[in-house]
Amino acid sequence: MAHLHLLLTGATGYIGGSILTTLLESKHESIRNLKISVLVRDEQKGAILAKEGVSSIYFKGFDDAETITAAASEHDIVINTASGFHSGLARALILGLGQRKKETGKEVYYFHTTGTSNIADKPLTKDYHESRILSDTDDLYSYLKTREATEPYQQRTTDLVAIDAGLEANVPTHLIMSPTIYGEGTGKFNRSSIQLPTLIRTFIKLGHGVVMGDGAGVWDNVHVADLAPLYELLLAKALAGEKIPSGKRGIYFSETGDHSWKELSQGLADELHKQGVLKTNEVKSISLQEGADLWSGGEKQYAELGFGSNARSRAVLSRKLGWAPKRTKEDFLRSFKGEVEAIAAESKKA
Repeated sequence: MAHLHLLLTGATGYIGGSILTTLLESKHESIRNLKISVLVRDEQKGAILAKEGVSSIYFKGFDDAETITAAASEHDIVINTASGFHSGLARALILGLGQRKKETGKEVYYFHTTGTSNIADKPLTKDYHESRILSDTDDLYSYLKTREATEPYQQRTTDLVAIDAGLEANVPTHLIMSPTIYGEGTGKFNRSSIQLPTLIRTFIKLGHGVVMGDGAGVWDNVHVADLAPLYELLLAKALAGEKIPSGKRGIYFSETGDHSWKELSQGLADELHKQGVLKTNEVKSISLQEGADLWSGGEKQYAELGFGSNARSRAVLSRKLGWAPKRTKEDFLRSFKGEVEAIAAESKKA
């Protein structure tokens, strides 16, 4: 039987690198038998990945649609972890898979990495309030369409483009929509997440903790070592011929615990103070604009959705299909020690 070919984007990043390690070490023979290629820009990193038996396809960037589509057209499966904010990248990958399907007459699969800031509300500007805890068994496609019509948001736009492009090209799409991701990754390169290290670096720079407004907004979280197996699970089921939800119903959550922004900021400030990095564990309230200036180049929408909102999700569908995460909220709180140690060491080197 001919080997199936899988293309992974973002393999040198935090999520993609961890997924690649999970696939290479998978307990599923169908996954271990895949011929894996990665889409990369750095030839040195490509050479390192080659030692793992992974082929590299070099491209210029996310706007290099011709190369991206051509690469996808030579693969049966695409896992896109490079960016959830670039509609052109998603569309090019899906169009390539559509071409592959036409040429081979065999099924193809697209897996897309996105985040729960897409369902976040706006408690600071009070532009939108969301009191519900959404489930991945809900009609999330319609929810996203409604939210997008009210206020475009690039990551949400990309989700809708991916789903619609998949329907047009007859390519099953599966979107993994994750909350705050934490924990040390297992890839060859970047092993650090985004939100926690960003906050820690800010607190070190300022000499104290900060939170926008009262920090009452609540988000969910997931350890990267629990998230990567969700991709593995969905892929294994697709390869086994199971008809898992795709397209408009193929949006999967991945939460295992929750936290408020005040709880997170205070916990990190406490740990920074405990380790002697900060002289105080004080957490000061700042405005949305101040947060935007610190974290998103002045863009208030990104700061509010990503660092001050409510984004509540329940991974009912993921668990129904067999996803069994092992970490809990206590693991999230315990992770602060290692996260602070890593960034503090980085700051000392600088």
